[in-house]
Amino acid sequence: MTGIRFFSCRARQLRIVALCDTITGNILFLRKGRNMKKIIALVLCFCLLMAGVVSSCAEDAQGLVIPAGTAVIESEAFAGCESVHVLTVLGQDAEIADDALDGSGITKIRCHRTAEQVIAFAQEKGLQIEYLEPDLIRIWVSGTVTELTGNQVNYFLRQHPEYPAYEYEILDMSEASTVSDLQYSEVLPDIFCFAQDQLAAIRRMGRLSAVPASLAGNVRSRNDAGSVTASEAGGALFAYPMTADNSFFLFYDKSVIHDVTSLESILADCEAAGKKFYMEVDSGWYQIAFFFGAGCELSFDISDSGECTGVSISYANENGLKAMKGLIRTIGSPAFVNGSGVGGAANWAAIVSGTWDAAAAKQYLGSNYAAAKLPTIDGYQMKSFGGYKLMGVRPQDDAERSAFCHDLADWLTGEACQLDRCRVAAWQPTNLSAQQSPSIQTDEALKALADQAAYAVPQGQIPSGYWELASGLVQEIMNGDLGGASDETLMNRLQQFEDDIRGLVDP
Repeated sequence: MTGIRFFSCRARQLRIVALCDTITGNILFLRKGRNMKKIIALVLCFCLLMAGVVSSCAEDAQGLVIPAGTAVIESEAFAGCESVHVLTVLGQDAEIADDALDGSGITKIRCHRTAEQVIAFAQEKGLQIEYLEPDLIRIWVSGTVTELTGNQVNYFLRQHPEYPAYEYEILDMSEASTVSDLQYSEVLPDIFCFAQDQLAAIRRMGRLSAVPASLAGNVRSRNDAGSVTASEAGGALFAYPMTADNSFFLFYDKSVIHDVTSLESILADCEAAGKKFYMEVDSGWYQIAFFFGAGCELSFDISDSGECTGVSISYANENGLKAMKGLIRTIGSPAFVNGSGVGGAANWAAIVSGTWDAAAAKQYLGSNYAAAKLPTIDGYQMKSFGGYKLMGVRPQDDAERSAFCHDLADWLTGEACQLDRCRVAAWQPTNLSAQQSPSIQTDEALKALADQAAYAVPQGQIPSGYWELASGLVQEIMNGDLGGASDETLMNRLQQFEDDIRGLVDP
């Protein structure tokens, strides 16, 4: 059974509810007070609604509710209904003819947020839109700061009573998989966090709203230059810098590791103590410690639209050969384990990871906890990627909602919130003032990160194909395929890697 509610514009606010029985066609309930002509008009309107088409409506109505079963609201459906001001459409897939409102006084449409065709119609006609569901702001952040983010949002809402009483939902989502999550998730976030190398791909998906000019100047001035560059595309700012800690260094047990300056001595100490050294060398992110450290180069040219347009690579040379031999020797150590997460590591005395693992490393090592920059190998300093985590806002249909989301993202990435995250999760701030905080200067993990920063290569935009190719290169070593290979064989493999990387640009 479906109901249609009409509200008269007269002072007595007479309410008429017409209910139609699809079998008998009888009116089951009418509240008194209208003449027969008007009742007949109501019945005709309702029967058309039940058939899935609206072509007329009652006069003198201030508000009209269109049931969920309605498929089409036809041309001039509300002609002569000058007193109708609000049209509520309950259907998710209802269509409204271009001239359906001609001759009516409708100025506002109420509908569900998923009623895309109704929303598009209202926007085209310049009508006010009011949503039926609670205005829920969805935020994606890493699980380590989920509760903290909720507290920060609550504080923001208390400080800004000028905004509507938005409800919010915070979900634990990894910054590393934001692109795929945005692509396949049925419910999209309004505010989300992501690693800087995903910016181009997220823009290409149409999921990033540019930072408003009213906020962009302050965002640029309060954050370090590298994080601002990482948040830009085509000279415009598309994200809010959040952390400067998307890099890696060494956690170690100072009761076991006596010389932390070289990888050779670290492996020897681990082997002597029966302990393990963890490093995820089959990951293209950690793997560059050997290749970039030895002097190899790899960078991609990414257009403003997110397409890979060029690549510069130098791996098939003496530097690459040196890196390959260092990898083969490292993987061959009985102390070596391919991995990077403290939570899944066992019996370890040294592990290459980042600030996100600081709390777990402290808990595991206790009083023997220590952190340092990466060591040398074969006399050269191992390098790292230096990257950032950013916060973005998805484009919004409603201007007020968009302003709220951007103001909230601006607050969540400001000095106070960055210091909160540093205290709770040891996330390195991008905020220039926060970076000078005494608590940051004395934190072992953050000090190690700062020391490693001198040997960090800025992480630009990287096409997805690189990661699979990099993993395959080292998998051959781990499988034993290159263990006793000659220099010529290793050089040929490096040349194949170069050719495959270039193929990402010119297949």
